[in-house]
Amino acid sequence: MLDAMFFNRLRAAEAPSARRFEVRSPIDGHVVDTVADSGAAEASAALDRASAAFRVWRMRTAYERSGILKAWHALILEHEPLLAELMTVEMGKPVTESAGEVRYGAAFVEWYAEEAKRIAGETMQSQFPDKRLHAIRQPSGVVFAITPWNFPIAMVTRKIAPALAAGCVVIVKPAEQSPLSALALAALWREAGGPPDAFQVLTALDPKPLSGVLLDDFRVRVLTFTGSTQVGVELYARSARTMKRLALELGGHAPFLVFADADLDAAVREVMACKFRNGGQTCVSTNRIYVQESIATAFLERLTAQVAALRVGNPLDPSTQVGPLVDQAGVAKVTAHMRDAVVHGATVLTGGDLRSGLYYQPTVVTGIRPDMRMMREETFGPVAPVLTFATEDDALRMANGSPYGLAAYLWTSDLRRAYRVSEGLEFGIVGINDGVPSTAQAPFGGVKMSGIGREGGHWGIDEFLDIKYISVGLT
Repeated sequence: MLDAMFFNRLRAAEAPSARRFEVRSPIDGHVVDTVADSGAAEASAALDRASAAFRVWRMRTAYERSGILKAWHALILEHEPLLAELMTVEMGKPVTESAGEVRYGAAFVEWYAEEAKRIAGETMQSQFPDKRLHAIRQPSGVVFAITPWNFPIAMVTRKIAPALAAGCVVIVKPAEQSPLSALALAALWREAGGPPDAFQVLTALDPKPLSGVLLDDFRVRVLTFTGSTQVGVELYARSARTMKRLALELGGHAPFLVFADADLDAAVREVMACKFRNGGQTCVSTNRIYVQESIATAFLERLTAQVAALRVGNPLDPSTQVGPLVDQAGVAKVTAHMRDAVVHGATVLTGGDLRSGLYYQPTVVTGIRPDMRMMREETFGPVAPVLTFATEDDALRMANGSPYGLAAYLWTSDLRRAYRVSEGLEFGIVGINDGVPSTAQAPFGGVKMSGIGREGGHWGIDEFLDIKYISVGLT
């Protein structure tokens, strides 16, 4: 139950600050709670604490770190209903999806609890009989993590679980729309026996003052960020001053290719899952649906019927499938994209209107042209633009005709085509007959303007480890 006692547990994980700001729910605009409004002074103090904590945490054995992560994992799962309700209230995701995200986020903690014990080095053969050559991996240091609002639990655990498992310490700046989920994770970390200063959360209405301190301080050795490409490029440039290690998961513009040999009902099911979960507010949601010409009419009939039947409403109701957009800025972007498309000749098959508040109708639109805004920018909403293609080569050309390269999807019953197309797609993640491929043990990340580095799997922990070469002379 989200009561005063629960929110007091969250406050115990806050950085001390005299200023506070309100967190409002997109469901109806009510104030959920207030949180600390941290600035430069709070960031500097947090970094001092983190630097001291790193000297201690890095010396804990991998088995000790693993044990704390396992206890944290158990507490996250124990609190699944509370965390799901909190997430839904603060950012509007349907509560059934929120519960799934809690489990997904917990999976990263479980995975990296085990991965901590798999950090290994190498011994290399020497050409000299009196030398021994070794390479070891050591924690990089203090990590600054900036997380988005659309996955307020999973984006935190996906970044900080590998960092903590590696022996690093982390300062997290969650999105101002959804800071409470990050604070809840920090509170559970402490209850699991985790050192408070090894995982700190700095909430802020304006992130620039505190981020400036952490970005410019040499003691912060790793920056991990999920967000827009524009901001990511700025962070990339600024981090060069102190030569930080970087893991940047940036914007996407995912295509979904549906070939003529597709099982149409199954293909529509996967497109629906890919496009409309979290109301289309995910970086890997398909932004462009390409359907082979010979099946376009049949596909559109099925897709439009299913989209029109989606239940829009209060996300705390388990029957709701699409909740509100996160804020007024999100509504403005979706509305602007739709207005631009219609003005330039697009046809709306279903939806296309703002219902009330922050609730936008799930939409299918055709007659899309490459110069429309929704073909150049992420719409980040429940809008499905459908285009057609003639040949496999056309599909690949259209799919790759974007500076972004995070996720792409295709549906085909032809194994040879599946391999050809998946290998030809210029994206970091490809789902073949799978609209929701993400999982804790697999790498997540993009190419081109969609970022650098990987999260998840054994690749995720590598972002927080430095390689040290040791040569031993025996004479």
